[in-house]
Amino acid sequence: MSEAEVAGAGDAIDGAHADPYEVRPLTAPPRATVSVPGSKSQTNRALLLAALAEGRSTLRGALLSDDSWVFVDSLRRLGFEVAVDEASVAIDVIGQGGRIPASEADLFIGNAGTAARFLTAFLPLGHGTYLLDGTPRMRLRPIGELLDALRILGADLEPIHGDGCPPVRVRAAGLPGGEVTLDASRSGQFLSALLMVGAYAARGLVVRPAGPVASPPYIDMTLTMMAQWGVATVHSDDGAYTIRAGQRYQACVYDVPPDASGASYFLAAAAVTRGTVRVRNLALATDQGDLGFVEVLERMGCVVARAGADIEVTGPERLRGIEIDLNGMSDMTMTLAAIAPFADSPVIIRNVAHIREQECDRLAATAAELRRLGAEVEEWADGLAIQPAALHGATIHTYDDHRIAMAFALPGLVVPGVRIANPACVAKTFPDYFTRLESLRRT
Repeated sequence: MSEAEVAGAGDAIDGAHADPYEVRPLTAPPRATVSVPGSKSQTNRALLLAALAEGRSTLRGALLSDDSWVFVDSLRRLGFEVAVDEASVAIDVIGQGGRIPASEADLFIGNAGTAARFLTAFLPLGHGTYLLDGTPRMRLRPIGELLDALRILGADLEPIHGDGCPPVRVRAAGLPGGEVTLDASRSGQFLSALLMVGAYAARGLVVRPAGPVASPPYIDMTLTMMAQWGVATVHSDDGAYTIRAGQRYQACVYDVPPDASGASYFLAAAAVTRGTVRVRNLALATDQGDLGFVEVLERMGCVVARAGADIEVTGPERLRGIEIDLNGMSDMTMTLAAIAPFADSPVIIRNVAHIREQECDRLAATAAELRRLGAEVEEWADGLAIQPAALHGATIHTYDDHRIAMAFALPGLVVPGVRIANPACVAKTFPDYFTRLESLRRT
């Protein structure tokens, strides 16, 4: 989706349903070096931090995809000056030191979870009335825990349909702040959202997680980026996060590292084809929990090599089955599941119940599409057990979910007849994914 299309996209952001994309099996194991776009998680965090800072920040190597375009569009609607250089893959943001220039704005955030959570916490810092809405699927994605916490901190927010989901109306008059207990078991983004705006609350912020936090590595990413931009957080032994009022983010030049989630598909391609794939500069993605997928592949029998900042994976003759808790890198559930039938014993994935409330019910969708390919799958509330299987071709239903589409292209590299319905949905985070996947083909 282009920048121009986002501004008036409405529900059309779900993507035009193009003809299915047929993945052709590779004729030989790949020997390839690839680059992947910048991190979605870090691009959208950086956009918020840049808007909160005072003055011009430049994001180099930023991800330019649907999720980042809707965030850029929202900032512009809120009165921020944002310039995007597509040729150099850079974004300039003129931050306003915690102020929101516009007193009214209607924001459409598609199905971008980061935009929904981060902007919901950001809007109370303004002075005026704002409406945040998204696609039909976004209207089913709960953010009630975040709304409740923001109300305790003094914000005036109203889910229009009363169900704890977008659309949300915000009547903003600055955020008083204070202390709050937050349930972030559905999404760690609730906690990240509060932490990033906390320094601009009048009384600062103390937030205590109520139990386990989903995807904890992303909280570490948030704290690292906040510190890079000039705001310190104290994380005490009792689990509380404290952000002193009066701190301010400093405008800066920020280099967005490669997206480890996007890289996972290419490394998994090596694993399932017995090939070798190197991803440029992937070792720079140290703040991304999904970089841990490299170790998952190593446990499954792949050989991992590092050359400078590059990471290279070579697939074995046969993958080994594993049992693994993927809570810390839950986006890897689909990637691992898609290659699981090629292992020599079952692959068991646990502790990812929260992915049922993302772009689709990802556990149910993954199980359904594996079965469509001929795999035997047991599904339970928080995970899957996938048996070794000889797969056959099928048209994969993608549920307008970019990660289902990208992951289920992988079996097609070795199994004839795998077709991906609505391939355009990958534009959410990786617009040229299929072109780059074709680069694995040896000519």
